[in-house]
Amino acid sequence: MNKIYPSAAAALDGIVRDGQLLAVGGFGLCGIPEALIDALKDSGVKDLSVVSNNAGVDGFGLGKLLQTRQIRKMISSYVGENKEFERQYLAGELELEFTPQGTLAERLRAGGAGIPAFYTRTGVGTLVAEGKETREFDGHTYVMERALVPDVALGKAWKADKSGNLIFRRTARNFNPAAIMAGKVAVVEVEEIVETGTFDPDSIHLPGIYVHRLVLNATPEKRIEKRTTRQNPKGA
Repeated sequence: MNKIYPSAAAALDGIVRDGQLLAVGGFGLCGIPEALIDALKDSGVKDLSVVSNNAGVDGFGLGKLLQTRQIRKMISSYVGENKEFERQYLAGELELEFTPQGTLAERLRAGGAGIPAFYTRTGVGTLVAEGKETREFDGHTYVMERALVPDVALGKAWKADKSGNLIFRRTARNFNPAAIMAGKVAVVEVEEIVETGTFDPDSIHLPGIYVHRLVLNATPEKRIEKRTTRQNPKGA
């Protein structure tokens, strides 16, 4: 089975539709599947519910889809750094399901593992728990969280072989493995594609069984959110 597609647009062709639930990997601007997000924008699909730790920034990452009003609902844990997100949410134009960061990761992991729900103490007694089932275990109250099983997952990895086995680079791994595992169809953009069998099996972070489509993006932008520099001491 050939998993490699000639472009991000081709990789999304036939699998993205209006009203879907999507998961998108990344944390801040690290590990963002930027080529796939651009192709998703260009596809024109709308009324999307998107699971992602955050929503990029204005004009980059998922921020582009907010600008074009293609996202109806965000399931996220952090929504700072994005003025358009703030504007739409406060105006009642964007639905938001706040989810604690660890809970969000576990909801995706559970979806990929076939676990329909789990109990956690995180969020008990807060708005996070409103309307959710709670149970007592060993004298403590736990809230039940449902797993997330997106229709499509968009991920970013460093390298892949032709079978879809993935290697992530440092912190760019972040939410990507969990998002990719959870998706009914997972599309991953990578910076390099090598022959199957090239990788040491112990170096593979996510096996290709979870990956349905691959697209090469050899020169991603790789933005950073804030650049901090230190002035050299005088005379140095």
